Amino acid sequence: MKKWLKASATLLLGASVLAACQPAEEEATKLHIGASNSPHADILEFVKPKLAEEGIELEISVFEDYVLPNRAVFEEESDANYFQHIPYLEESNRENGYDLVNAGSIHLEPLGAYSQRYDSLEELPDGADIFVSNNRPDHGRVIAMFEEAGLIEVDPDADLTQSSFDVITENPHNFNFDADYDSGLMVTLYREDEADVVFINSNFAVETGIDVLEESIALESKATPYVNILAVKSGRENDPHIKRLVEELQSQEVADYILETWKGAVLPVGQEYTR
Repeated sequence: MKKWLKASATLLLGASVLAACQPAEEEATKLHIGASNSPHADILEFVKPKLAEEGIELEISVFEDYVLPNRAVFEEESDANYFQHIPYLEESNRENGYDLVNAGSIHLEPLGAYSQRYDSLEELPDGADIFVSNNRPDHGRVIAMFEEAGLIEVDPDADLTQSSFDVITENPHNFNFDADYDSGLMVTLYREDEADVVFINSNFAVETGIDVLEESIALESKATPYVNILAVKSGRENDPHIKRLVEELQSQEVADYILETWKGAVLPVGQEYTR
């Protein structure tokens, strides 16, 4: 009996030591990401399976506005968000006292001009009504398009990424820039022909079935300051899981997916879009 007990104790001890030496199965790391519906959430869904294989589980929440995603990251309800460009992030930080930072640049979306009445900005009549969203960082984008078309003159010292329409010094055609509308309403205003021209962000255009390259009467010629980014609370940009997410979002596989899916209406960072 003593020999049996001794043998049993030895076996149990050996099993315990063996179990202790076995590597523990790693738990999946969950990242909660807030995103606009399209193309942002679509791109996140595309990379989700590959990251899951590596133990990074993406939990994606779709937001319908531009206010809540940054608040959620600042209050640590989300680990990151993917919906905005850098000037908007800077404006949001300044207005709300946030400390969010750019963890990585992913893609570009051209702001477009749409009209049921005219085929170009140059055709707009004197006194034309121009509807622009109340998203202030986009105002400079509209101003730049009219300036490049030779239709207005702008204060040469103005930083258009942080400017509004008061930087226009010459408006010979007396265009009426009306910037009182929520970004999500711009497609409806265009389709209901409420103005001579309506400016729409490409993410809202593509998710409502608008063919950006075919329907727009003008697109931004340059969008470098307006690259869409993954934003995190300051300090989280060095988190290895966040860095891995950014790496995957910037991969050639994702670039190919973006180009194939949106046919040039959305572009991976580093590529020019053409009409």
